[in-house]
Amino acid sequence: MERITFSITYEMHDRLKKLAAKNGTSMASVIREALAVEAYDYRLRPRSLGAGSSGQKDIARKSGDDLIEPRSWR
Repeated sequence: MERITFSITYEMHDRLKKLAAKNGTSMASVIREALAVEAYDYRLRPRSLGAGSSGQKDIARKSGDDLIEPRSWR
């Protein structure tokens, strides 16, 4: 098992302590269980998803509005 260190508020500490006492487990066990639930549904998003996003949602609709006249080749 990997050991990590992180900071929490005093309020969160009190809540974890009470929850662990209520369940008859340690605070570490409560934290591990909560992290396991959160990490179970986690999926990496493809890095290319949205790479060319302009931030506008109606681009396809607007594409026909601005017709550009081709330059004469002569």
